[in-house]
Amino acid sequence: MTFNRRTVAMGLGATLLTGACVNGIGGSGAAKIDARVDSTLSQMYSNYPGTRDLGAKAAGLLVMPLVTEAGLGLGGAYGSGALRVGGATVDYYSMVKASGGLQIGAQQYAHVLFFMTQDALETFRRSGGYAAGANILYATPEKGGTLSAETTTSLAPVIAVIFGQSGLRVGATLEGVKYTRIIP
Repeated sequence: MTFNRRTVAMGLGATLLTGACVNGIGGSGAAKIDARVDSTLSQMYSNYPGTRDLGAKAAGLLVMPLVTEAGLGLGGAYGSGALRVGGATVDYYSMVKASGGLQIGAQQYAHVLFFMTQDALETFRRSGGYAAGANILYATPEKGGTLSAETTTSLAPVIAVIFGQSGLRVGATLEGVKYTRIIP
């Protein structure tokens, strides 16, 4: 695939559009983010009961209630959420993602990162800008009902559950995502 100026301009436009999307969270403050996080966790635990055990055994949870992703050749995604430790919010984070390749469309989804070890949680909290990578185990919603903390902790210290997808874009992964601490 060759990139000409038009393709690059359209991809950059899609990325800027994603960043400009009002996803119901941006800039509304901590209380609104916390309310969205509560609702997202409630929905996840209700729809995927196996995640309840994961949440109870995790050292911490990073909850991104609404991620907006769009792309046309080049694309991007943005969302904001909260890090919960012991059921309480300890920090707020934004996430951004850039992507390139054969892609077109837009979607929204929620995701939760389960930090299954204290070491994984501390690594995340100490980093200036945590980049999600190959050390994450993806749990699909279909498997959400059969997840158990004992088996998944031995496979990966961080487990990602992506759910609630809507839109006209296929697939959602967290590869290339960067998380940064924010002050809402």
